[in-house]
Amino acid sequence: MQIHQLKPKTKSKAKKRVGRGGKKGTYSGKGNKGQKSRAGAKFKPLIRGWIKRYPKLRGYRFNVQTKTAVINLDVLEKKFNAGDIVSPSILVEKKIIRRATGSKIPLVKILSGGEISKSLTVKECKVSKKAKEKIEKAQGKIE
Repeated sequence: MQIHQLKPKTKSKAKKRVGRGGKKGTYSGKGNKGQKSRAGAKFKPLIRGWIKRYPKLRGYRFNVQTKTAVINLDVLEKKFNAGDIVSPSILVEKKIIRRATGSKIPLVKILSGGEISKSLTVKECKVSKKAKEKIEKAQGKIE
């Protein structure tokens, strides 16, 4: 037996066509009056109305918040050698930070936790005031 030879045991029942005249009753199963009993009554999809109205509601702001990866100076001290460049792409390569959703390299902020003795060049990163002082004290650069 093959798939095209299969047949159901019972025949499918014909769908009841209501409201076409004949012997189906005066209201044809639609009840009395009202929009639902009328011919061709179309209802707008509710969810679409909500979506269109949503930006006009009070307090609505469409902003995508990107999370900032935070790194302390002691991590840079352990993972980098003197004279190295520190940037978000290099931090991702060394698996110190992870890529954000959608494979984007996240924003990076360097904080002053720990001490640093190596001269590093920091590029494309936000740096706190104390961290900046410590990096410059160790003959590092911030670009």
